[in-house]
Amino acid sequence: MKKKAVSSITSAAMVGSLILMNVQPASAEEQSVPVDLAEHGMVASSHDLATQIGQQFLSEGANAVDAAVAVQFALNVVEPHMSGIGGGGFMMVYDSDTGETTIVNSRERAPLGATPDMFLDEDGNVIPFAERSTSGPAVGVPGTLDGVNAALEEWGSFELEELIQPAIDLAADGFHIDRQLADAISDNQTKLLNSTAKHVYLPDGEPLEQGDFIIQDDLAHSLNLIQEHGLDVFYHGEIGDAIAETVQTYGGTMTKDDIARFNSTIEQPVWGEYNDYSIASMPPPSSGGLTLLQMLSILDGFDIGQYDPRDPMRYHILAETMRLAYADRAEYMGDPEFVEVPFDGLLHPEYIEQRRDLIPLDRSSENVEAGDPWAFDERKDDSLVSQYEDQDGMGETTHFTVTDADGNMVSYTSTIESLFGTGIMVPDYGIMLNNELTDFDAVPGGANEVQPNKRPLSSMTPTIVFDGTGEPVMSVGSPGGPRIINAVFQVITNVLDHGMTLEEAVDEPRIHSMGAKDITYEDTIPTSAIRALEEMGHEFNTQMAIGNVQSIRVTSEGLYEGVADKRRDGASLGLTVDATSMRSLVRELEANEEIESADVADELYRDLSVIRLFQLHGFTREIVSHTEAFQDTIDALYEEGELSFKVHRMLHAQASIIIHYA
Repeated sequence: MKKKAVSSITSAAMVGSLILMNVQPASAEEQSVPVDLAEHGMVASSHDLATQIGQQFLSEGANAVDAAVAVQFALNVVEPHMSGIGGGGFMMVYDSDTGETTIVNSRERAPLGATPDMFLDEDGNVIPFAERSTSGPAVGVPGTLDGVNAALEEWGSFELEELIQPAIDLAADGFHIDRQLADAISDNQTKLLNSTAKHVYLPDGEPLEQGDFIIQDDLAHSLNLIQEHGLDVFYHGEIGDAIAETVQTYGGTMTKDDIARFNSTIEQPVWGEYNDYSIASMPPPSSGGLTLLQMLSILDGFDIGQYDPRDPMRYHILAETMRLAYADRAEYMGDPEFVEVPFDGLLHPEYIEQRRDLIPLDRSSENVEAGDPWAFDERKDDSLVSQYEDQDGMGETTHFTVTDADGNMVSYTSTIESLFGTGIMVPDYGIMLNNELTDFDAVPGGANEVQPNKRPLSSMTPTIVFDGTGEPVMSVGSPGGPRIINAVFQVITNVLDHGMTLEEAVDEPRIHSMGAKDITYEDTIPTSAIRALEEMGHEFNTQMAIGNVQSIRVTSEGLYEGVADKRRDGASLGLTVDATSMRSLVRELEANEEIESADVADELYRDLSVIRLFQLHGFTREIVSHTEAFQDTIDALYEEGELSFKVHRMLHAQASIIIHYA
């Protein structure tokens, strides 16, 4: 994607106002819009305010990466229990100019003082998860800020200082708490009371409730520092110093040097084929991509589309496929900087066939074990015996996705691990610290054991699906700890095998299984299907929501369909630009006094009315020539001081969309 030149302007002119951003703090009663359809861009996230901010930047000419960065900063404020600059994540970027798909890996790293046995007590026993996950040793060196900056350096057209401003405003001015945040506060009071987080989320000792107004002054202060001083204040300055001091106060070893040493990596996705589609997903240290592609490859040997989506046999095949792939996941996955991972072997056709043949069609498997993918991989097997301890049901995060008018696409999963991470807030800076290092094995000796500077295994699975011509047709991802992979898996097969619309595919009830006979299930799974599966030997002990998918699909008409999972109160919001919408925009800017001169507003409105007439009649040449003349007009008005930088940029960008699609 092209990096647009950004004028040298003052910070005040750059950041603009919430009036122009058209983002106002919403009341708890306002309803999100989970599904939208648009021509020139789309944002789908788990919070309506973050979605609005991303869409507004798209309307001003930002590309998908710019908008994604703004969404991430906003989610840090409105979903502080899910993600933020105290955590890390994986951003997948499709660049329509080059046709390349790339990953920015900002996964947290262990400090140099970390040791393989740091989650064992003095007797060599594993420290209980509830204890180790709320301690300083659980905190990994945060990577989110470095990651979004790396993405902007590679693809951005807006400056970080501008993209962070709406998040600053939300933190400083406040917003009404939604159901998800209220429930998270209520359910995590114990660990929040152990740090300065209690002053923010439990003022006077009582948890904030849905509809309450929350202001996060300390977080606004941190975001302001980043806006003014850039990354140095975080990785080489006072914020990093405060993080290291806080981690040490809670028993960790993290130092200022650990934080200063952090760097994101630019990586390539793992690729697979399914039903004539190419699928790009996350490589290790995320287990998500390889596990997803292995499951799809196993499933490819069954005509799964022949079954009704809620047929017991379909659920049986899905569950057995999940168990086989998760057994390999537990055995062979780790940070490839430290251990060899059998990439080729896990996806080798002969190995896939070998695994598929283990699935009995009339009963549940008695015992599912890992296979031997090294027999199908040319590299040396120096893998360790797994000690992987997966906290099923643990782990939360956020996922969102963005597309723009040029066809660029971002699929981004970001996290601080558990709800509110460790529960530790950095005093005076309002940053919630992750507990990502509990994603390592607690017991030493496996591929995922703790080592200094190592990245723990993840389940995050940001994914983009491409058609036979290499064009992206769907982005998809989810939060949910180990359930992430199975949520993404089921949405993809719902679309590609069962022909569901994206909304249907996301709404469809899900299952999750990763070992033994147990199936975690959602309450909309038919009772008759559960009974039939129980007769086959499956066990249903846990009922819960499985994932929270945010997805965008490109329809056959070339429109963007955005879907935010109704399992949370997310929102999708698209961008469609034509002369009619631009006329309305001009009047809105005039009403908000962003265009101060009525004569200027009238002139622009008249010019757009002419373009609208040509659009109604399909006169392409006239649309282009008159829209280019409109751009010349707003350029002149900007030079004369009649239009602000932001208004000029927005109108110019939207006019460019009209020209591009004429």
